[in-house]
Amino acid sequence: MMKLEESLEVLAQHRTEEIVVPTMTVARLWPNYSRRHELDFPYVGMAMGHASDFALGIALAQPQRRVIALNGDGSMLMNLGNLVTVAHLAPPNYILMVFENEKYEITGGQPIPGVKKVDFPRIAEGAGFTRVYGFEEVEPFARQLPQILQERGPVFVNLKVFYTGKIPPLTQRPNIPEIGQRFKATLAGTAP
Repeated sequence: MMKLEESLEVLAQHRTEEIVVPTMTVARLWPNYSRRHELDFPYVGMAMGHASDFALGIALAQPQRRVIALNGDGSMLMNLGNLVTVAHLAPPNYILMVFENEKYEITGGQPIPGVKKVDFPRIAEGAGFTRVYGFEEVEPFARQLPQILQERGPVFVNLKVFYTGKIPPLTQRPNIPEIGQRFKATLAGTAP
């Protein structure tokens, strides 16, 4: 398994102008790596398990931009049906990354159902994804990520990770309308 921090660092190094939709634990850590990029839309404080379909909506509405959903394994389990929807609609600009740490990290570290049995890449293939990757070590992920970011989507990437740090606290609830307005202005090219 790779350190969650290492996987985020690699992604941040290769990220250019992609829209990134992180959720749960990753949403709390990602700003440290992305430097609060204006094309980040943190999906925090909303319905758990729906960042991947929220990112799908953005990908369909913004076909000229690549969209990367950063999902947790617990969140993915809560909305497996979205894999079928994504594969059916097949947006060429959509990448779904699942950070598999085998637990609901954000709610206290409870094990996910099917721990050590669930196989997210096989589930994605069964749902209809044709570009599916799985990584347990950071070096192969770092080598292949530039190619993955250029592939025609939808693309599914599973990252087996662990996190030994303390999850940064959510000091205040995000102002979703404000985040949405700022994000909309950025997409329209009217942000200050």
